[in-house]
Amino acid sequence: MLRKFALVAALAATPAFAMSDKDIVETAAAAGSFETLLAAATAAGLVDTLKGDGPFTVFAPTDAAFAALPEGTVDTLLLPENKDQLVAILTYHVVPGKVMSTDLSDDMTAATVQGGDITIDLDDGVMVNDATVVSADIEAENGVIHVIDKVIMPAS
Repeated sequence: MLRKFALVAALAATPAFAMSDKDIVETAAAAGSFETLLAAATAAGLVDTLKGDGPFTVFAPTDAAFAALPEGTVDTLLLPENKDQLVAILTYHVVPGKVMSTDLSDDMTAATVQGGDITIDLDDGVMVNDATVVSADIEAENGVIHVIDKVIMPAS
């Protein structure tokens, strides 16, 4: 119970976002720090899906998270012949439904759209697999975005 209280207190310290009348794609574009994610979603053919009814929960890596990948990784993933791999990575960052920070519990798992599971760890901040949630509960009209500091990879 104490950990959950610490989580709520930590997330309460993140900037408050009012419910947006924009969809997830428009909300991410307006933030200005998700250009690589949006370019990847476009290359993967996922933009229309993320603009759809949802609801979706997106664990969104920042441009800095993509830049931290080994050199050439993003360029390689954006090639048409690697579309299936790109789709798998991006859909691993999406959970069906709207999952707010208050819905999280330590060591819970959630099935992603990709088919794999992610694990939430609340022992030292809020972690999704090995990525830290740096901003939570950014609401969009068709779901919610939680900003993470790393690109998480599905098991191969």
